[in-house]
Amino acid sequence: MITDENPVLRVPPAPPAEAAAHFRASLAFHADVSDVAAALAAGGDPGFVVVDSRSTESWNQGHIPGAVHLPTALIPEQAERLLDKSVPVVTYCWGPACNGATRAALALAELGYPVKEMLGGFEYWAREGFAYETWQGPEQRNADPLTAPVEGECGC
Repeated sequence: MITDENPVLRVPPAPPAEAAAHFRASLAFHADVSDVAAALAAGGDPGFVVVDSRSTESWNQGHIPGAVHLPTALIPEQAERLLDKSVPVVTYCWGPACNGATRAALALAELGYPVKEMLGGFEYWAREGFAYETWQGPEQRNADPLTAPVEGECGC
């Protein structure tokens, strides 16, 4: 029996067809760190460009190899020089507690770029054990067992 006391079901779930439409739409706006890493690791052209929307100081501490550094505030003046509007863009910032990638994605979409936001940001890129670059050169951490899947298993 569902009661008003149950905080999960106080608002009932959407009907399945509405839920499917919502989650399908969500996937059009978001990319997972592991999916981005897999596409980049496959070699060749992944079909998208990765944009780091953080400050220069943050970029220097670590960024995804091959990413374009384009801080959100500079998007209006520099996007056309750095990005091709026919190539989808995947934005990222620090992590889940940062909305910089969302703001960057909005700015790019308003300029006519096809764009997705990478969920988890740089924090989860590093936590999942993917290699990254710093101002001193390449680095890589051991994967955090709470975020990275066990070999041979899907973590999500």
